[in-house]
Amino acid sequence: MTPEVLEACYKAGAFPMDDGYGRIGFYRSDPRSVLELDDLHVSRSLARVIRKGTYEVRIDHDFEAVIRACADRRDTWISAEIIRSFVRFHELGKAHSVEAYTGNELAGGLYGVALGGAFMGESMFSRMPDASKVCLVYLVERLKERGYVLLDCQIQNDHLARLGASEIVEGEYLRRLEYALTLDRSFV
Repeated sequence: MTPEVLEACYKAGAFPMDDGYGRIGFYRSDPRSVLELDDLHVSRSLARVIRKGTYEVRIDHDFEAVIRACADRRDTWISAEIIRSFVRFHELGKAHSVEAYTGNELAGGLYGVALGGAFMGESMFSRMPDASKVCLVYLVERLKERGYVLLDCQIQNDHLARLGASEIVEGEYLRRLEYALTLDRSFV
């Protein structure tokens, strides 16, 4: 899974997953989960956590620790090969992490791929309450500040729905992705 293959697949609307047997495939979902940047739902309790400054948020401070933490669960699609490939993609400036810390302890985070004006979210984790949600709020603010137009969440779940993600048909997603890829945006 070279960086060139990863980039081509994301540009085609696909994302990688290990099937649990060491085989990596590229998948597309229809419908596709997206989070409209103005639709992020921040609960009162989460807003309180952010106001209190419970976590220090950092960008790309320890990408490998974030992806490894995302993979550290009983059922995961993030294999050792995916970790190696994404670390290389990160080194090339295409994959990024948003991290929440308490002191020097990594409390939560998320990672994804930034191409043009699109950010494709891959995974998130929390070791402490609301840490990954704080990262998501920070991510959305950063994307808005930098003129991004698409936050791809890939496959909808209840957690994403509570945060404001919605589903669109694949054709609409691909049209929006095509436009987003024409934009010149910088994540860092």
